[in-house]
Amino acid sequence: MLIDKLLQAAKPYTQNRTIKDLVVGISLIAVQLDDDSVGVSYVLREDLPGGCSVFPYAREMIGVSAAQIADWAAEGRDNIQRAIGNAVLNAASTQQDLPDCSQEGKPFGLHLTGGEKVGMIGMIQPAVMMLKPYNCQMYMFDKGREGQDGIYPAERQAELLPQCQVVFLSGTTTINGTIDQLLRWCAPDSRIVMLGSSTPMFPQGFRGTQVDILAGSWWDGTKKSEIFRLISLASGIDGLRPYMIKKNVKVRP
Repeated sequence: MLIDKLLQAAKPYTQNRTIKDLVVGISLIAVQLDDDSVGVSYVLREDLPGGCSVFPYAREMIGVSAAQIADWAAEGRDNIQRAIGNAVLNAASTQQDLPDCSQEGKPFGLHLTGGEKVGMIGMIQPAVMMLKPYNCQMYMFDKGREGQDGIYPAERQAELLPQCQVVFLSGTTTINGTIDQLLRWCAPDSRIVMLGSSTPMFPQGFRGTQVDILAGSWWDGTKKSEIFRLISLASGIDGLRPYMIKKNVKVRP
């Protein structure tokens, strides 16, 4: 599975680190490691269990090995554990030297001629706006927005993704475990971008897949207090943008 490859790629950066702090909001989760790096991940709320005190493990994480918690990205029992593991991966990824690829006015560095069929798993509005001038035929899927205009039912992914020349996959697909099947549905020659703040920024882990670009985010660790406070107040990504360091990295050099 892809998540296992990502954990292996991350191991040199997680094995000597520990968890320094954690905040679990209703939209986002953030982790701070003992080197003061910060990682953020999205909370997939739709499938969380109900009830009070169902996430006691969060209070026990401070000082725990980052490698141990990163494994939750694959082994977590619910979407909170998997998102915490994802946030650890994102924090640890900042230890790498990852140069951004040139975009030169092209969205995510993709050469688009116009009219391409584009699939998007998890609607990310800024990406939609970047593609608008190219008059692409958009097939957008988003479980939290099904029934809204322009959102296709998930049941049509197997039918429509193979038709797409370009596919955007939200980083949350590594949290909910759908990434491997989605990649199998994509055409072998499609150009694939992993997108959003939950994207695990480990290019080595994606080698051998069709994924071309990792368009994720790092975070300004010097603004940890501001980031954690906003997340504790139910902020989404828009509220955190002043502290975001956007990345656009090629999987293959």
